[in-house]
Amino acid sequence: MSAVPTPALPRLAAGAARLATRHAGRFGVETVRSLLTDSYRRLAETASVTTHLVVLAERLTTERLDALAHAHGAPGSGLPRVLFVCSHNAGRSQLAAALLQHRAPGQVAVSSAGTHPAPEIEPHIERVMSEAGADPTAAFPKPLTDEVVSGADIVITMGCGDACPIVPGRRYLDWPVPDPDGAPINVVREIRDVINARITELLASLPST
Repeated sequence: MSAVPTPALPRLAAGAARLATRHAGRFGVETVRSLLTDSYRRLAETASVTTHLVVLAERLTTERLDALAHAHGAPGSGLPRVLFVCSHNAGRSQLAAALLQHRAPGQVAVSSAGTHPAPEIEPHIERVMSEAGADPTAAFPKPLTDEVVSGADIVITMGCGDACPIVPGRRYLDWPVPDPDGAPINVVREIRDVINARITELLASLPST
């Protein structure tokens, strides 16, 4: 595993301080710093653009800490958590997470991850998210970590096969949705609509808040 570049260290330290303050009473500074450094290194292994890597590492660490807090039953972490998993976290799982977040704000906590994350989001994905009213700005491929799996109440797999995680006590769903990799925009729109229909079914099955 490669070392963190020296120029990134001060920014990682600042991010760790922010996250430690947010999670004061839940996690110690060393835990936060360790997860943030690990998130940075994991993203650096596959990222094609590293300009905003520290910011993305902080976002990923936030997801990991929130999931860990939920798994531990920490106060204020009670929203049901839904995790979408596909192979590359560059298409289907990103679309599903963005659409669910858009349609159920404040009702669920949503994450997505890939068993083998791609360097970047697939072409057309951000466009079809925007067309549906979802926010594409937070979309970036993320590695699957133990925290987001253990903190999920519902794990929805989308074509990751035997690499998909299995944790006892979780609700598992498999959505056999076509892979948008390399597909033209009209096909990607159709895939988005298929996912949106499945999200409608998912929301109907969730307990009302």
